Amino acid sequence: MQFRHPELLWALLLLLIPIFIHLFQLRRFKKTPFTNVKVLKRVQSESRKSNTLKKWLLLLARLALLSALIFAFAQPFFASETALQQKETVIYLDDSFSTAAKSGTATLFENAVQELLKSLPAGETFSLFTNERVFRAVTVQDIQNELLTIGHVAKQLQYNEILLKGNTFFSTDETTEKNLILISDFQQLLASSDIDTTVTFRKHLVQLKKPDLMNIAVDSVYLGNIDPDKIDLTALLSSNGETENIPVSLFDGDKLIAKTSAVFNENQKSQVQFTIPSGPQIRARIEISDSGLPYDNVLYFNIDTKEKIKVISIGPADNNFLTRILGNDEFDYDNFSLQNLDYAKIADQNIIFLNELQSVSNALATSLKSFADEGGSLVIIPSATFDFDSYNQFLVNLMGSSFIQNVSIERNITNINFSHPLYRNVFEKNVTNFQYPRVSKYSRIKTSRPKVLSYQDGDPFLVGSNGKYLFTAAINGDNSNFKNSPLIVPTLYNIGINSLKLPELYHQIGSNATVDVPIKLGKDEVVKISKSDYEFIPLQRSLANKVTLSFAESDLPDGIYKILNNGETVKNISFNYPRDESQMSYLDLSTLPAQSRQTSLVALFDDMQKDNAINALWKWFVILALLFLLVEILIQKYL
Repeated sequence: MQFRHPELLWALLLLLIPIFIHLFQLRRFKKTPFTNVKVLKRVQSESRKSNTLKKWLLLLARLALLSALIFAFAQPFFASETALQQKETVIYLDDSFSTAAKSGTATLFENAVQELLKSLPAGETFSLFTNERVFRAVTVQDIQNELLTIGHVAKQLQYNEILLKGNTFFSTDETTEKNLILISDFQQLLASSDIDTTVTFRKHLVQLKKPDLMNIAVDSVYLGNIDPDKIDLTALLSSNGETENIPVSLFDGDKLIAKTSAVFNENQKSQVQFTIPSGPQIRARIEISDSGLPYDNVLYFNIDTKEKIKVISIGPADNNFLTRILGNDEFDYDNFSLQNLDYAKIADQNIIFLNELQSVSNALATSLKSFADEGGSLVIIPSATFDFDSYNQFLVNLMGSSFIQNVSIERNITNINFSHPLYRNVFEKNVTNFQYPRVSKYSRIKTSRPKVLSYQDGDPFLVGSNGKYLFTAAINGDNSNFKNSPLIVPTLYNIGINSLKLPELYHQIGSNATVDVPIKLGKDEVVKISKSDYEFIPLQRSLANKVTLSFAESDLPDGIYKILNNGETVKNISFNYPRDESQMSYLDLSTLPAQSRQTSLVALFDDMQKDNAINALWKWFVILALLFLLVEILIQKYL
């Protein structure tokens, strides 16, 4: 038993007062017997014994009455060891897309907010955080309206991230009891590879009721065959259970342009195909309707008018192979001899080929170095007899490479770096036996650039990356048959295509996407991104002939945005939420260490209140005091 005011127990010393008074009243008197009073003496003796008993009973009743009153004012109680500790409460409320699943007439998240508002004690201070928002040291009255208006976000903290972030809200006071309450549906996405078991606070897991819902998601879309007059479009859908056919609609803006039905296979996957006209700009979305999660029912994408890649080759050598590869509708190709080259045109290009120049002049080297530094791509093919000094001076400044020795031995080009970005999605498998191209003579080089193609002895034939490439041998017909090899087409075509990053159909929010826009910006000009009344300025790098935009934002609304330059739409860009939460697969809470595991916030707070309950006893002592007062009255009246 504990006392709220133990200092009042000193008042028990007051019990000595009635004891002293009682002893004083019971002091012995000298008795003088009289004659002829024999009968009176017997009655007097019996009366004195009765009075003595009465006084002892009155003394005990008064002592008990006074003791009960003193104990009542000291307020005794029973409580657990932690009941009297100061409490610190931090709450994590999961507002990810998976909590938008319907449970009854409301979503999991809405039900959790309502339970939280009902269960939290009024006036109690706590801290609360979601996947993106933070409320520090507040009461439920402070944030009630904000909790009711919180929307769902694409971000999902992992379990360890929640523990680490929650720990930052607790004080360093070791005497307080610290409770972290996790309110979530605990999807598999939340799982951490290593669970931190070193935390000192108490963890309480509240798993929102898992809805028994069928969820269908539009996962992705990609282009198939592209003809001059039509484009084949394929959309991929998935389901978390067996489902029947579901309608799939394709919109261009608000106009419905196609509709079909998705049929799911035994793996609950489906492909639907659309055919759309080739050429016109499309601001499209694929849409379905299901009773599961709403965020993955729409996928936005856009097909803009294709920008031509500007290419020139400089050199006296035969350029027919470049014309065949780069002279199509995707490229704006031209060729210049060194004497006819207009240096002012260099800055306007996306990629330049130095096609077997005998030497590189200082003026040309300076212009090309500036062009490459501004993000332009450069491919260098030396002649069979080139000037070592001029080339090395140019290559050292450009890409930290240099020629070191001519080799007049025929070599086969046998090694392909299949992992190089140039050959991504080119080969279905690693080819080891093919018609090897050859060279009659080449030059050894000193370089740190990755090899793309190599000879049989390991010396590089083509090195480079990130828009700077160098051949170590001339590829004219007298020195090599590389022009006749199947390798030349994917190699030079992909070098050209990568010189201007073509826009993708859409980007995933939070995926650090980059987009090249082929425009020139004036001084103090910036590119803006706009959608309806939402506008922002992305991270951007202005180069001589393009602007590279970077998107790392994770809080963008999904949809199709306009890329604006001076208020005019340059092109469109689409963003979609990641589909990670669409599978609706959940963790087993028994695998997570915790103080308690619940499926209801009401049950959790009831248990916490019981654990921290204080059983006050002062009322019982007041009742005892009244009882002893009644006993005293009865003694006075009947004894």
